Formats: sequence, C-alpha cells, structure tokens
Amino acid sequence: MPLSHDHIRTTVETYLARHSHEREQLGALLDALERPTDIASRSTFTGHITCGAIVVDSLGRVLHVLHLASGKVLPPGGHSEPSDESLGATALRELHEETGVPPQSVTPWPGYETVPLDIDIHDIDARPGKGEPGHQHFDLRFLFRLRTATAPAIVVQEEEVGGIEWRSVDRVTSPSLREKLLKIPLTVEPETANASVLIYNDRGEYLVHLRDYVPGRIWEPGMWSLLGGGRESQDATLEHTARRELAEEAGLDIADLTPFGTEYASDAAGETVPIAIYAGRWNGDPRQLRLTEGVMLAWFAPEDLHRLRITDTTSDLVRRHSASHPPNTASQNGIAPQKERRPAPPHGTVLNVIGVHLYLERPDRGVLLGLRHPSSAFAPSKWHALAGHCEQENAITCLIREAREEAGLRIERQDVELVHVVHHIDHAGDRPRMGLFFRARIWRGEPELREPDKCTQWKFWDPAALPDDLVPYTRRAIEGIQNGELYSETGWLA
Repeated sequence: MPLSHDHIRTTVETYLARHSHEREQLGALLDALERPTDIASRSTFTGHITCGAIVVDSLGRVLHVLHLASGKVLPPGGHSEPSDESLGATALRELHEETGVPPQSVTPWPGYETVPLDIDIHDIDARPGKGEPGHQHFDLRFLFRLRTATAPAIVVQEEEVGGIEWRSVDRVTSPSLREKLLKIPLTVEPETANASVLIYNDRGEYLVHLRDYVPGRIWEPGMWSLLGGGRESQDATLEHTARRELAEEAGLDIADLTPFGTEYASDAAGETVPIAIYAGRWNGDPRQLRLTEGVMLAWFAPEDLHRLRITDTTSDLVRRHSASHPPNTASQNGIAPQKERRPAPPHGTVLNVIGVHLYLERPDRGVLLGLRHPSSAFAPSKWHALAGHCEQENAITCLIREAREEAGLRIERQDVELVHVVHHIDHAGDRPRMGLFFRARIWRGEPELREPDKCTQWKFWDPAALPDDLVPYTRRAIEGIQNGELYSETGWLA
C-alpha cells in the first residue's frame, strides 16, 4: 500500500525537530501534507515526495549519477512505489535500480536511521510529451555509508543514468546538502556487522545458547554462546540486529538493551570479526521460549562456565559484565560478602513493570500525544502518551512529576482520576507491564519540549483519527477510554 500521510508527516516533523529554522522554507511540503491528496504518488501534480540516497564511501566521497532526463549530476533517487515500506526503503530501492548497489552494501549513518539528512523542494519542468505539467518535488535525502572499504560493482540503469561519479563533499551539487555534509566527519572505518546479547537475571546468572553441531555450516558448532548474529539489510542499527536475532532465534523481546562494548572473534577463515555486545536483564524461564536455532538455552553462573565448551572470549565477556553487575550480597560479622543464591521465582510469578500515563483531552483539539525521538530505546519515531515508570513513589506522584519534567504541565492531585488500565506484553519472555492511564480534568500550562532527547513534538490528535505510527497498547487504551472501558489486555496468548 502507498506510504501513509502519517508516516511522511512524522518523518518530516522529526526532521524539523532538528532543523526548526527550516519550517518556513518547507511550508509548501507542510501545506501538501494537510491536503487529502496522495503526496506519495508521482501523479499528484500539486507536489509529491521523492527520496534520495546519499552514499558515502570510506574516503568521505559522495556518490552521484548523471540523470539523463534532467542532464544534471545528482545523488541517486526517485519516486516512491506502492510496495515501499518506508521513505528510507524508497531511497534504497532507487539506489539499487539506478546503480546496482544492493541495500545490504550500505547502512544508515548513525543517528540518521529514520530521519533524513536534508529535505529540499525544487521545481520540475512540464513534460508535455508525457502529459505532466510543471510541479514540485519534495525530496527527502537519507544518509548511508558503505559497509566495506571497497565500493561494490556499479551497474548503471542505462535508460535513466549516463554514468556515476564519487565527488568530494565540497563538490556536492546541492547547496543545502553540501552544508549539512560539511558538518559531519565523513571518513569512516569499516563498520561492525554482528551483534550479540548478554542476557542476565537478578540471581547473577547468564543465558547461554548451545549451538547445533553441524561443522562447516554453523559457526562454532556444538559450542555454548550468546544469542545473536549478523546484520541484515532491514536492520537500521546494530541494536535492531540484536533484537531481530533474539526474536528469530528464541521469540525473545527484552525491553531495555544497553551497549556493553565490542568484542573480536575469529571466523572459520581465520578473519577477525567485530561483534557489538548489548546487555539486557530478563528473569524468565528459557524452557518456555520458542527456540528455532540450536539445541537449548540455559542459565549458568559465571563460576560454572568452565564446565562448558565455550570460547575464552565469551567467558571473559561474561565475567567482566558480572564484575560490574553483581547479584545481591550480604555481610555478616565482618566476613567478606558472599554471593547469595536466591531461589528462582515460582512458575508464573514475575515482577510487572508499572507505567503511568497522562490522558489529556481538550474538546476542541483532541488527545495529547508526543512523538518519540528517533534515537529512543523504546518506540523510536512513534507517537505515545506522556508517560514514565514508577520509581520509589506512588503512581499519582509519578504522573505529576513526569508531566512537569517532560512537558512543563502543572497538575494537582485532586484533579486526577484513573480512567483505564492496560495489562500488556509483546512476546514470550518479555516482562509484563501494567499501564495506568490517568485523566487530568484541570491543568496549567501548554505542552513544552522539556526533554527533546526523548520527545520531539507534542500534538493534539482527534481520537477518531489517531496516527498510524502510534504505540499499539496506547491505541488500545485510548479506544478503551473512549468506550468507557476501565481495563484491557494486549499481547497475551490466553
């Protein structure tokens, strides 16, 4: 299906959160987004979207092509197609079609996974022979870099492209693009293309994976290892690689993953392979997971790893992490603290995370939602209610604090009422969460961006026309509130 207005609008607004001074010059694009026409269609001659791929090599040069239709030397790019899943996917498809460079040969520039580096509006001359009047292109330009020091073979699309050229940044044709590129250090090292996850529990144990014994097909066959794998073309970042591998190998989703470091291993050919390591806490039962690769998953304490067939690098990695994340300790009669082995929780008994959410509705404007920052660990570039986790405080105190910290809103305890509770979980093994939604009948202030690293925009939405890129459980809660329902569930199998 065609790219939605909501996806395009969210992308543009996220870009403007970084470049607010460009809002006026992008007025024609913003106006087009308010019209009911399909801005993604090339037959919308009041103006439509195009997407470009800004590809940088290891020397900091930018790929350009000679477009035969215009006679101009420009970065690869073109119109969206109904099959494109995102604006970035449009840029990658056009790159492949025009130059033969496959999507897996490039990776989004860090920090620009979902946000364009530049947006440009330019006029397109009429083409009477094709029945096309003069119109405007709203060109969203996404920044990528080659994954290897050697550029892949170029195979130009002869009917549209006359040749290619790698240009230094000072010779980039677009002034606005050149200005932004000059602010970024573009000489890069080859990128890490593998990711693994250190999964640990509150008892100080680590979850390790017994690989299949298939020599020649499986890396480190029959060895115990961490869950993880290689980056694929759809992975915007290495964290996405880690999360995808957890989901594919074990049906596992861990809410918070933290970068721990980069490790180096040797592959079957003796080449050194860098691996990005993430760490995350999980207290579930691995026997309940849906294991699709390998033999089994099991918890082991660091001091028991010597009993396993496991690489020294993995053992050292676990021990280094364990040293900075010890389990509970106890000290008695001046004796040095000893590790305390806590019994595993009974089956089905896990701690639930409590999230507090503000439901703020104005009859003339709708429900308040915030656009999550594209670098957010949770729901990047998605709309969500103003929310936070309960700390050592009661839920209403948490709500009042979060409203003030995130948006500068002043709420009094007596003006708050509980209007919905949603008990949600995404995948087997993920920690269950209880979302409490409180309505503020009265408040002081207008929403402000107090934490721009977390939220890039506040906007009131009609409850009957919520954005497509809305956190699913938030959508369910708003629907429940509108229907007068106090409780709902999402993600549970039974």
